[in-house]
This record gives sequence, structure tokens and C-alpha cells, in this order.
Amino acid sequence: MSELASPGQLRAALLRWTLLFSPLLLLLGFLSGAVSGSGAGNPWFMDLTKPSLYPPPATFGIVWSILYLLMGLALAMIVTARGAAGRGLAVAVFAAQFLLNLAWSPLFFAMHQISLALYLLAALDVVVIVTVILFFRVRPLAAWLMLPYLAWCLFATTLNWQFLEANPGADGTDGGEPVATVEFK
Repeated sequence: MSELASPGQLRAALLRWTLLFSPLLLLLGFLSGAVSGSGAGNPWFMDLTKPSLYPPPATFGIVWSILYLLMGLALAMIVTARGAAGRGLAVAVFAAQFLLNLAWSPLFFAMHQISLALYLLAALDVVVIVTVILFFRVRPLAAWLMLPYLAWCLFATTLNWQFLEANPGADGTDGGEPVATVEFK
């Protein structure tokens, strides 16, 4: 069959994929942070010297929620671009950058590897830039939706570097107390 989808069908497909990806990315991001003991409740993190660039802790939850929702919409736009050249590669590179994203919290907060987390963020920055370029080739609007995420990743890289500079003795150390756990019932 070579029938084309109607505009209504295309909008419905985009909505369905957005309703799948946005909450899924948000949930996975939340779980990565929660099982890592990220944020203000982590005793090791609380003992670190905070750089002047460090925003109020509530900022992170708000910003990441928005970014995950935007990323989900951008990914849905790419997934629904059936037949577009480069679509498969764009989705694969998106998945790679998202796995790097999810790996950062355990590396930084649970394992206390500030320098390795910085290297991971540098790699993430590169892969997000590639993702934006690939998304632009498929759907320019999807690439534009990824730019706030790229900006935040670059900010996170700078902030991670400042944490390393301000806390050289904390890199790779054991905080002495267990990381918070999450129980599923």
C-alpha cells in the first residue's frame, strides 16, 4: 500500500508518541536521580563546597522536568517522521546520549566520581551536539527543542568542573554513609 496518512492521523501519531516518550524520559530521569541519592539529601553532596554558580536546589527538579518533556516531544517528532532519511540514526544517537545522561547521577552522587562524571559530561555534550545536528536533518523543530537541553548540559559540565575544583579531596571518596534507597512496593 502506498497510501499517505492524513494530517489528522499524523497529529494523532505525534500525540501518541509524545504521550509515551515524555513521561517515560521523565520517569527514567527521576529514577536515575532517586536511586543515586542525588540532591540535597545526600550527606556526601551536602558536605561538598558549592561553587558560586550552583543554583538553588529546587531549580534542578524544575529544569530537568521541562527538559525531559521537551526531549520527549523532540524524539516523538523524529520517530513519527516515517521515511525521513537519517531517522534511524537520529533515534539511535538520541538513545546513546540519553544513556549517558542517565549514567551521570550514579557516577557523581552514588560513586562520588566527580572527575569521571566530568568526562562523562564532556562525552554527553558531544553526543548531544551530534543529536541536535541529526535531528535538524530530519525535523528542524525537533532540533530546536533540544537546544535548551544542550545549554543545560553545557552548564552542568561547567558546574561539575567547578565542583571538582572546589572539592579536589572529595573525588572518589566514600561519604561514609549509604546512599538513599528507593523501595518499590
